[in-house]
Amino acid sequence: MTLPYRTLDRTWDVIVAGGGTAGAVAGIAAARTGARVLVVEAQGSLGGTGTNAWVTPLMRNVSAGENLNRGLTDEIKARLLRQGDGARDGHGNDNWFNPEGLKFVLDDLLHESGGEVLFHTHVVAPLMDGGKVQALVVHNKGGLQALQAEAFIDATGDADLARLAGAPVTGGDEDGLHQAMSLRFTLAGVDTGRLMAFLQEHGQGQDSADFLHFWMVWGRNSSLEPLFRRAVSQGVLLERDGDYFQAFSVPGRPGELSFNCPRIRADLNDGADPWQLSAAQVDGRQAIRRLVAFCRAFLPGCEDAFLGVVAPMVGIRETRRIVGEYTLTLPDILDCARFPDSVCRNHYPVDIHSVKGGATLLHERDGEAPYFARDQYHEIPYRCLIPQGVSNLLVPGRAASSSFEAQSSIRVQQNCHTMGEAAGIAAAWAAREHGGAVGAVDVSALQAEMRARGGLV
Repeated sequence: MTLPYRTLDRTWDVIVAGGGTAGAVAGIAAARTGARVLVVEAQGSLGGTGTNAWVTPLMRNVSAGENLNRGLTDEIKARLLRQGDGARDGHGNDNWFNPEGLKFVLDDLLHESGGEVLFHTHVVAPLMDGGKVQALVVHNKGGLQALQAEAFIDATGDADLARLAGAPVTGGDEDGLHQAMSLRFTLAGVDTGRLMAFLQEHGQGQDSADFLHFWMVWGRNSSLEPLFRRAVSQGVLLERDGDYFQAFSVPGRPGELSFNCPRIRADLNDGADPWQLSAAQVDGRQAIRRLVAFCRAFLPGCEDAFLGVVAPMVGIRETRRIVGEYTLTLPDILDCARFPDSVCRNHYPVDIHSVKGGATLLHERDGEAPYFARDQYHEIPYRCLIPQGVSNLLVPGRAASSSFEAQSSIRVQQNCHTMGEAAGIAAAWAAREHGGAVGAVDVSALQAEMRARGGLV
C-alpha cells in the first residue's frame, strides 16, 4: 500500500519524535547545539509524563546527597522556582513542581533555543533507505506529511519509530507482562493543616503542610491500612484500590494534592496496545471516583474537597524497549558498572510495580550489593541509546536498551532528561558532521560538552 503523503519542502537537521520527558529536553539540547530542530508531539504541550500524565514530584536520584542529573534538569528546576511552580523543601529536595507550570518552562526553553514544535501530530511511518531513516511520515490536521531530516530521535517512550524502522525491540518481563499503569489525578479544596495533623497522629510524620506525602500499600505496615480495610468493608473502595495509594503536595497549587494512583487493573498492563490503553482510561476514571469518595469520607481536611485534574495521559512505566548496541542489566546496576561511553549516572532503586501476585511492589533500597551504599551509582552508556540496525536514530528515555529489571531503575524522569540531553547533542553533531550516523559521534567530546553544560558524566 502506498501512503498518500505530501513531502514538505522544508528540511531539518534533527527531528524528535515525541516531545515528552526525554524528547523535549533532546529538542532543546539539539537546538542549542546549532541544529535545525523539529519536535513532533501528539499532545498539545511538551513534557509528556511530567505534564500530561501529571507525574509529580520528580523522584530523587542522588549519590552522597548530590543530585546526579544536572545540566538542563537544573535549568528547568530553576525556572520552575522563579515562576512559583517549583519548590525546595526543608531537606533540600528541589524536585517538587507544578505540571501546568512545567508546560510553560519547556515552551520557553525550546523556542529560546531556536527549536520548533509541531503539536497534535502523530508518527505514522518512517521512510527508509536501507538502514537509514530518510523522512518521517506524520498525520495531523494537514493530512499525511513527510518530514525530512539527517538524524532522528525516538522519544515516543514506546520505541514507536525504532520499531517501525525495523530495529529489534522487546518488552515486559519473562512472561511478557509490563509494569502496572496508573491514571493520576488531583484533589483540590483540601484543608492541608487539618490533614497534616491527622497524618501526624496516625504515624505518617510530616514536616510542613506545604510538602505533604502520605501512602498506603496492602501489607506494607502503613498506618492508613485500617482506614482502607474499613472503606473496603463498607463498599467505598474495592480491594485492589489499596494495591498502591500515594499523594503529594503540588507547588503553586495550595490546597491541592496529586495522587500517584489509581493503579489500573492487572490485566490492562500494555500501554502500547491501543485497546488496553483505552480501557485503562475508563478503568482509571472509575477508580478515581472511588478514591475521591474515600478521601472525603475518611481523611479529615478532605470533607469539602473536589476533583481537580484527571491526567489526560495514562501513566505508563514500561512498554517496548529497544535492543541496542548495549543492553543494561540488573547486575550492571547492583555492581555499579562504569562505562567509557557513559552519558548518565543513576542511583534510583530497582522499582518494579508488578502486576503479579496481587500487584506486588518491589522497591529495593537495602542489600549487600555495592549499589546500596549511600555514595554509589552506576552509569548508562551511550550505546544503550543506539538501536541495532538503524544508523541515524537515537532512543533516549524509558525505551532505552535495558532489561526489564534495569529499566525499572533508569526510567524516572530526571534520567530521561539526562539521556535526552545527551541524545540531542549527539544527534545535532551526527546531522551536521557525519551524515546522520549517530555511531560516529566522538563520545569523549560528547561527555566534555555535557560537563561544560553542567552535567555529571
